Amino acid sequence: MTIYKILPREMWEAAVAAGFFYGSAVDVADGCIHFSTAAQVRDTAAKHFSGRRDLLLVAVPTAALDGAIRWEPSRGGDLFPHLYGSLPVAAASWVKPLPLGADGRHLFPEL
Repeated sequence: MTIYKILPREMWEAAVAAGFFYGSAVDVADGCIHFSTAAQVRDTAAKHFSGRRDLLLVAVPTAALDGAIRWEPSRGGDLFPHLYGSLPVAAASWVKPLPLGADGRHLFPEL
């Protein structure tokens, strides 16, 4: 299974330079890196990143994280993937821009 992280381009570029992504301010405050499934990521973008133009979508196979993902309830009781620890940038299978469409919604690649 692949999970997804939405984040600003500069944050990912800093992670690439360090070799690890340690989380956004919200992730650090919550003690885990928040991810979404393919079914959840569009709602995540709309709820937390509306109107942001500088975003990337990072795809991470859960198998690359050696069982470190915890599935925990969040919005509406849905189980969301959380990583308690840092994300090695090498674990990402791809990173793609997440541009805004003419309607103001993010345009997602095929997931």
